[in-house]
Amino acid sequence: MRVLLHPAEEDLRLANVFHALSDPARLEVVRTLIALGTEQSCNSLGEAMARSTLSHHLKVLRESGITQTRLSGTHRFVKVRTEELERRFPGLLSLVTAAA
Repeated sequence: MRVLLHPAEEDLRLANVFHALSDPARLEVVRTLIALGTEQSCNSLGEAMARSTLSHHLKVLRESGITQTRLSGTHRFVKVRTEELERRFPGLLSLVTAAA
């Protein structure tokens, strides 16, 4: 079974988070996930973009520590690491959603 790597909470870096959020498509994915408030199937996100593009954006978000991806068979589910991000960078997610 394939294992996806996620940075530990103490390894989250603000520069990496800002880099990931600097792309409008990734920012929109994060805002959508925050608004929905629950884990979502990767197939339900980014319907207007190519699958390879969405896959790249989700990888950047995961590697920066913003999201967590769970594998279930052939499906992937993604969610924002809300609690970890709030502990590490208090108020960041409020700024992300308020800037909409």
